[in-house]
Amino acid sequence: MTILITGARGTIARSLIRQLVAAGHEVRAATRSPAPLAGLAHLPSGVDVTRVDFSAPATFASVLDGVRAVFLYAERDGLGEFLRHARTAGVEHAVLLSAASADASSADPLASMHGKAEEEVAASDLAWTFLRPGGFATNTLQWAGTIRSHGTVRDPFPDARSAPVHEADIASVALHALTGPGHRGAVHLLTGPEVLTRRRQAELIGEVVGRTVAFEIQDLDEHRRDLARWGPPEIAEALVRNAAEAVHAPVPVSPAVEQITGHPARTFATWATDHAADFAG
Repeated sequence: MTILITGARGTIARSLIRQLVAAGHEVRAATRSPAPLAGLAHLPSGVDVTRVDFSAPATFASVLDGVRAVFLYAERDGLGEFLRHARTAGVEHAVLLSAASADASSADPLASMHGKAEEEVAASDLAWTFLRPGGFATNTLQWAGTIRSHGTVRDPFPDARSAPVHEADIASVALHALTGPGHRGAVHLLTGPEVLTRRRQAELIGEVVGRTVAFEIQDLDEHRRDLARWGPPEIAEALVRNAAEAVHAPVPVSPAVEQITGHPARTFATWATDHAADFAG
């Protein structure tokens, strides 16, 4: 059985591909533009790397040939058409990387996007599994530049709280969902094992790289400009609103990673150690 991993340049997809290959599974890695291979060069040998563009249905047939299960991101456009082709091609199971906030009726554009993707997958006649991670530990990579250059983090919300989850844990749950029994029709909420403020996350990164990391309170308008790379203004506003709410909102810690994989969820300190080279100046 070939397992198709879309979004192969992403950190979760890359970790999932490595874990699947290590477990002996046949993997096809798909990305919108597989060449040049930047971001794909470190994939295990023998992985079939190919192109899929959800806005270009002509790319679907070859990428779906022989595939029985697929790992998907919540694409804004073209997901429904891809799923229809997948069903016709004989795909049986889709594992969707969604979000803890997923809600198709939400005014929050991120929650709405993920909720609508879930609705499309559920309506596709494929068996499905939804992975709903909370905050990604990899979100802190946006601090890497200022930590390397100045030993600082600039952010308006030092006390915003989350339970950041390691990409390798999300990938490990995805592996079990794609290859094991008992996950079809399941929704898995995924978090790290501890609730941390952004200030504490910065401190832990400093401990790993061996330098003090100062936390500077960033001007909110400047922060909005920094967030512009994530998408249109409404996305930036949603991120600001969610961060402000996370200062006081309770953060549930989910046991799902350990229950599904059999190992405790990795701590943020472990994640920082794994990514120390990104922050070392």
